[in-house]
Order: sequence, then structure tokens, then C-alpha cells
Amino acid sequence: MREEEERLVETWRAEERPQPQGWDFSDLADRMTESRMPWDLGAIWRTALAGATRVLDMGTGGGELLASFADALPPDTTATEGWAPNLPVARRTLSPLGIRVVEYAAPDDDVDAAVMPFSDGRFDLVLNRHESFSPRELSRVVAGGGQFVTQQVGGDEAHELGAWFGRHDELPHVNLGTMRRELEAAGFRVVDGDEHVGAYEFRDVAALVAYLQLVPWETPDDFTVDRYADRLMAIHRETDGGSVRLTRKRFWLRAIRR
Repeated sequence: MREEEERLVETWRAEERPQPQGWDFSDLADRMTESRMPWDLGAIWRTALAGATRVLDMGTGGGELLASFADALPPDTTATEGWAPNLPVARRTLSPLGIRVVEYAAPDDDVDAAVMPFSDGRFDLVLNRHESFSPRELSRVVAGGGQFVTQQVGGDEAHELGAWFGRHDELPHVNLGTMRRELEAAGFRVVDGDEHVGAYEFRDVAALVAYLQLVPWETPDDFTVDRYADRLMAIHRETDGGSVRLTRKRFWLRAIRR
């Protein structure tokens, strides 16, 4: 390997680190950009919270996003999180706000496999940001007339990673049309929603590697810089050492329990 290539690989190795707790991408703020979506999720959530009395946030991560709505949350607010390293982070963040954090996740490959640990009709608003869920279980825990508001990542987002690294798990059924049909079959009426195809843009391959440390499910299980150095170098050459783009897919919807 030429000296210049070895230097590049060394800078990429410097980006390798264990996945941090919570979902904090602030360290990449000046190294990546994301295309703007045509909706404001924060405004949508605030509108939904205005009339809610019993709220659930599914997949709260480290609790950072939910905590940002502290002024709008009712006293009866609960959160779930299924990624074990995030549980203590979420509890430290949300417990001072009186929010209980419950361990729960619906497996991506069988969302009906896990029963939600809540009674029938427990909530009048369920918020969900990028978390898998069972329409059947959701229908059970949302009271009649209650709302479900979710933003999801398109199941074939970042498909370029499959071409680059040889494998990229995709969930092609995770899209607005399919989710709408499944919710309506489970007893909801979808009243609003939209989808958007945009891009992530990383300053260079080093920034891409830093991002992949935060989302290890996007890469093969054996992904390391040394093991995939040739493929990373190919990306570097294809982009002339410049910015790297990945497809970004998002959609959202609001549904009312009939």
C-alpha cells in the first residue's frame, strides 16, 4: 500500500469506536448534512400533544428528543426503549421529568412477537420516531379516538452500502403505502402523511466511517476499517477524496384509532 493510502487508512481507523449511548450525532455536525424534509416533526408532535392526557413515546433512545417537549407533556407520560445500552441513559434523562422508561422493542423481523407491556386502551397518544412496531399491539393499547404519530426510515434507505460492502439489510415493506394499509387493517384511520427521498452527504470517507460507528446495523457484522480498507479506498477514489452521498428516505403519518 502506498504511503498516501496508508495515511488515509490510519485516519479512518481513528474514527473507529464503540457505539455511544443515546442517539447523539452532534459530533458529526460539521462533517455531514441531511436534506431537509418537507414537514416539521416537532410541530406535528406539539400539535398532537396539545390535547393528549396519556402519552407513550416508543423507542425513546436516550430520551433526548422526548425531553425537548417537556413543557408540552402531560403528567401521565411513558417511554419505551429496546436497546439495552440506552436504557440507563433514557432513565437518567427522563426520570427527573417524572417519565417512566420501560424496556420493550418489537423485533424488525417479527413485530408481533413481543406483547407491549401495557393494558388495553392505555394511551390516547403514541409517538414513534424510527421505531418498529406491531400494528396489532398498537391497536390494542391505543384508546378509541386516540392518535398514533410516527416518522419512519424507509426500509431501503442507504442502499448504496450494499453495493460498497457486499451486504446491507433492507426492509422493503417499510414504506408509507404498506404501513398505511397495515394500520388501517388493524383498526386505524390514516388521516395525514408524506414521504421524502433525499440524501446524506458526508465530507469524506472518514466522516462516513464515523457515521457508521453510530449505526452499526447498517454494515456487515464483521465491518472494520482494516477488513474493508480496499472498499473504502474504492469509495475514496470514486469521489476523488471528496463528499460521499447516501440515499436518505423518510416518511411520516398520523392515524386515529377507530
